[in-house]
Amino acid sequence: MRCIKCNSLEDKVIDSRVSKDGFSIRRRRECLECGHRFTTYEQVERRDMLVIKRDGTREPFKREKLLSGLIKACEKRPVSLDTLEEAVDRIVNDLTAESLKELPSRMIGPKVMEHLQKIDPVAFVRYASVYRQFQDVGEFSDVIESLENTPLSDLHQPDLFETTK
Repeated sequence: MRCIKCNSLEDKVIDSRVSKDGFSIRRRRECLECGHRFTTYEQVERRDMLVIKRDGTREPFKREKLLSGLIKACEKRPVSLDTLEEAVDRIVNDLTAESLKELPSRMIGPKVMEHLQKIDPVAFVRYASVYRQFQDVGEFSDVIESLENTPLSDLHQPDLFETTK
């Protein structure tokens, strides 16, 4: 793996952990040239999927594009990158479980909104406004009202004490 600071190809892995969902491995690495530490993720390579856009064009599904959309929605919000990475992993797993070679974009947006609603309500409204192409303030207030009617237990709350069986 190339160091992002000095471009050296010489590094050592100092820590490896399996993600919570079990579909990726997080590795902490240290460059042997400059000593810089960085994180990499290893994932199972999935078969190519094409996304059918609203206008009918097709483009390859890109995990990075999905993550970028979540990052934009959560900009200046107290949401960690790890939380977004985990959400992207879950969304991608849900989509690949459909076993479709061509995936309509209308299937992706609702899954993203479902996860964002649990992570951060403000980010959810931001994403929904772009995905649903809101035209007026009334549409914003409808979404906010539906959030206000959602029980707090449905929103993402971190587990302070995980129970193991």
